[in-house]
Amino acid sequence: MLFDTHTHLDAPQFDEDREDMIERALQSGVSRMVNIGFNRETIPSTMKLAETYDFIYAAVGWHPVDAISMEEQDIDWIASFCAHEKVVAIGEIGLDYHWDTSPKDVQHQVFRRQIGLARELNMPIVIHNRDAHEDTVRILREEHASEVGGIMHSFSGSWETAKMCLDMGFHISFGGPITFKNAKQPKEVLAQVPLDRLLIETDAPYLTPHPYRGKRNETAYVRMVAEAAAEIRGLSLEELAQITTKNALERFGIS
Repeated sequence: MLFDTHTHLDAPQFDEDREDMIERALQSGVSRMVNIGFNRETIPSTMKLAETYDFIYAAVGWHPVDAISMEEQDIDWIASFCAHEKVVAIGEIGLDYHWDTSPKDVQHQVFRRQIGLARELNMPIVIHNRDAHEDTVRILREEHASEVGGIMHSFSGSWETAKMCLDMGFHISFGGPITFKNAKQPKEVLAQVPLDRLLIETDAPYLTPHPYRGKRNETAYVRMVAEAAAEIRGLSLEELAQITTKNALERFGIS
């Protein structure tokens, strides 16, 4: 059975067929999924999904793109959800230098504050890193993120960056881009990540795998990610699914 470790089932792209989309995921062999709540709008909708479906879990945090809108009370608000039995991580948090919506110094401050919260609560973190590899690794080190570890979501960095993250106790997660013909670096990194640190995801409705690239992604397509990862690692789909699901259950502390 497959585990989609990062999805956005509450996204407006699914408003017309959300229940059918979730059913398609189950029919494709997806047994568990973690939905990501990352701002004032998506944290409540993420919690609603987690409370509605026993196989959906929640991560809650503040996305770097929205860092400029975060207020001090929002940290306490995020913390208030973390005692919920279905909340398994703080995230997605991190840095995004692609979209020019929040100043870098504000992103850094919000990132550091949430790593601190994760350490206070002893919870893993889900890291968003877009075009900010050096600063992401530096802040993780400076804030002692190795004390809690977590997941490098939709990893796009080099093997050297991956090794630094692995050394801090992080798992490395891959999504749709590993199915793209021109995605040389993610495939090379995936080939070297220790199997006990490997995870898969969709980031639905984004990063749709081949052959649906350019269309809406959905959690059922994590199967295509798993097939591509299995081929790269020389494993059967069943072996890859078993390994990555076991890793996800252990990383998120799900029994």
